[in-house]
Amino acid sequence: MNIVIAIDSFKDCLSSAGVAEHVAAGIRKVYPDALIHEIPIADGGEGTLDAMCLALHAEKIPVEVHDPLMRPVSAAFGWHEARKLAIVEMAMASGIERLTTNERNPLLTSTFGTGELIKAALDKGCREMILGIGGSATNDAGTGMAKALGAKLLNSSGRELLGGGGDLVNLNRMDLSGLDQRLKNVVIRVACDVSNTLTGQGGASAVFGPQKGATPEMVQQLDANLTHFAGIVKKDTGTDLLNLKGGGAAGGLGAGLYFFAGAELVPGFELISETVKLEDKIALADFVITGEGKIDGQTIHGKTPYGVSLLAQKYHKPVIAVAGQLGDGYRDLFSFGFGGIFTISDGRGSVEDSIRRAPELLESLGERIFRLIKTIQ
Repeated sequence: MNIVIAIDSFKDCLSSAGVAEHVAAGIRKVYPDALIHEIPIADGGEGTLDAMCLALHAEKIPVEVHDPLMRPVSAAFGWHEARKLAIVEMAMASGIERLTTNERNPLLTSTFGTGELIKAALDKGCREMILGIGGSATNDAGTGMAKALGAKLLNSSGRELLGGGGDLVNLNRMDLSGLDQRLKNVVIRVACDVSNTLTGQGGASAVFGPQKGATPEMVQQLDANLTHFAGIVKKDTGTDLLNLKGGGAAGGLGAGLYFFAGAELVPGFELISETVKLEDKIALADFVITGEGKIDGQTIHGKTPYGVSLLAQKYHKPVIAVAGQLGDGYRDLFSFGFGGIFTISDGRGSVEDSIRRAPELLESLGERIFRLIKTIQ
């Protein structure tokens, strides 16, 4: 039996490789001789750096940057010397996992540290950059990132903005004369894990603001601020950011990278799956296992399990999804090629307990699924 396991990381719990390892261990209790391909995969969010470095045999370069609240932290970017390729995961610097629940406030958080990671990659001499932008704690349209790269965002008095999504309301004009000129000589592809636009009901603030700590009132304020930012950009440069697909990714960092860095926004799963040659392995598989920490209605908007399912459908392969949690809208996925969707929860504990016991629960789930498959074959 030939089985492909391509599961995204479980947030706060296990890496993509770790999840696959434990599911595979359960399957081998039923099919000890199965050929199992454990493929680290991501869609631009957490785990992108690990998946890409593993696939490309790239090294990790440590660098000191600032977290979303401008505190010094240690991070890293990937480096492939032969290609002069840098792999940057914004969550390493500006990710929500850098903050406690009580610290999450997208009015204050900044992408400055992501800009520092990009600058470090430029200093290394990169000519190509893959930038994963999922899992952010920010809603500043990438203005913090731009500031770290030399841009000046000024209020009506000519003073630089303090930073954060809340301060964008004070933006009057931008001075881009100091923006790092090396950006013009680098091909930057942004792995977006969502396709949301910058503003509105399906925009960055409304859809993702609450998980970053935004109250309903803050969501309205943040959305208005992003609209104001896009208006300044349109007025000064003629660039339309409001209709940019993926512009709302990472609190508008997608739009910011497009505007400030000339980046191309690419569906993250497509970019990463191509790199790890996932399609080639799925074409030969008997079963495909995918999943992520939480499967819900958002999964079909460019997330890893949806991308894996599309590839599997292309070759008429059965797809099974596993998740830490199931949220509203997960049943919609049955209309998109998923044969089964399972959660690791066994009903005996809290979410926190499931996180603690995830290795054991994943192994058990892998075993139970394939015992059922063996019974009906």
